[in-house]
Amino acid sequence: MIYPTTTAFFAGLFALLYLGLAGWVVAGRVSGGVLIGNGDDALARRVRSHANFGEFVPFALLLIALLEAGGGGHGLVTGLLVVLLVARLLHPVGMLAPANSPQQFACRGGGILATFGVMAVAAIALLLR
Repeated sequence: MIYPTTTAFFAGLFALLYLGLAGWVVAGRVSGGVLIGNGDDALARRVRSHANFGEFVPFALLLIALLEAGGGGHGLVTGLLVVLLVARLLHPVGMLAPANSPQQFACRGGGILATFGVMAVAAIALLLR
C-alpha cells in the first residue's frame, strides 16, 4: 500500500476551504444575530453550502485516497482531485446566485454533478482494481 501523498495534499486544501465556509457561516450568524437555526434565506444558503461540503467531500476524499493507496494512476488521482476542488469552489457560488438563474444552475448544479461524477469514477475505478 502506498501513502496517498497527492490526496493528502489536496485534503489540506479542502480543510482550508471547509474552514473558510465555516467562517462564512459564523460571519453570517454574527451579522444577523442568529445563534441557533438558519435565520434568513441568505444564512440558510451559507449553512447548506457548508453542510453540503461536509456531507460529500470526506467520502470523496476517502475513495480517492484508497484509489491512490492501492496504486491508482497519478493522472487519474490528480484529475479527480482537481475536478473535486473546482466543483466544491463552484457550489457555494451557485448557492449565492438568484433562484433559477443560469449562474445557479451552472455553479450549484455543475458543482454537485461534478462531485457525483468524481465519486462515481473513483468508486468504479476501485471496483475494477
